[in-house]
Amino acid sequence: MALDLKAVGKPMGPFVKEYQWKDVVLYALGVGAGFPELEYCYEKRLKVIPTFAIAAVFDFFFRVAASSRANLAGILHGGQDLVFHHPIPVSGTLTTEGRITGYVDKGAARGALVTAESLTRHTSGQPLFTSRFTLFSRLDGGFGGEDAPAQTVAFPDRAPDIAAADRPSPDQPLIYRLSGDLFELHADPGFARTAGFERPIMHGLCTLGFACRALVHHLAPGAPEKVRRIACRFSKPLYPGVPIRTLIWSTGPGTALWKTVTADGGDEIITGGLFEYGR
Repeated sequence: MALDLKAVGKPMGPFVKEYQWKDVVLYALGVGAGFPELEYCYEKRLKVIPTFAIAAVFDFFFRVAASSRANLAGILHGGQDLVFHHPIPVSGTLTTEGRITGYVDKGAARGALVTAESLTRHTSGQPLFTSRFTLFSRLDGGFGGEDAPAQTVAFPDRAPDIAAADRPSPDQPLIYRLSGDLFELHADPGFARTAGFERPIMHGLCTLGFACRALVHHLAPGAPEKVRRIACRFSKPLYPGVPIRTLIWSTGPGTALWKTVTADGGDEIITGGLFEYGR
């Protein structure tokens, strides 16, 4: 099935998600939080990990995949950019509207990219965040569209200022998927093998949640509401249980670059990371 080129620009939504404090905590547990970060896991004085925003747009993500007619056996999350307009409350109703913004043809051997953007508002009508993401469709390249140059981030030529270690559980995807991302690639061994992996892999967005926790902890400790933007590119799949490090370079007041690598081999799992926060 070929990509539907006519889907670009068509309005999608509204997608409505009601949530309570338990949903905020479940997401936090899904991205590795626990007793050391009780502010994310206990309803008293609860705070929201900013990447909880992702849980609000899963329905939009899957609508984009369906509307683009991407081959589900070959899709991966290619990149994510979250811009926060206001802090996310611990409960309420989130309403998301968005659209596919374009396609990039990397060639028959390299796949295609599907880009999309959405805006999410709270019950009050207040805009909370804009989400821009790239869907990497490995099996849909060569449709005759235009290519685009890769966007790169130049990291400082020095050691990172911070190297935050973490270790997702071997069962991490089974917890994370309960926040809404039920894609079989992260739970079904047979589907994972069909897609070319030896077993289910981590959700890239779950690994992003681990990185977000590390960035907040070191750059805006105790104040996730200060996060203004987090963006990245997913560069390599990660298997559950593999230890990781989030490498962080401070680049100025309220700004940092970052990447996530495997702790043992240094393989880049997430790269091109941008982080902006208030002081």
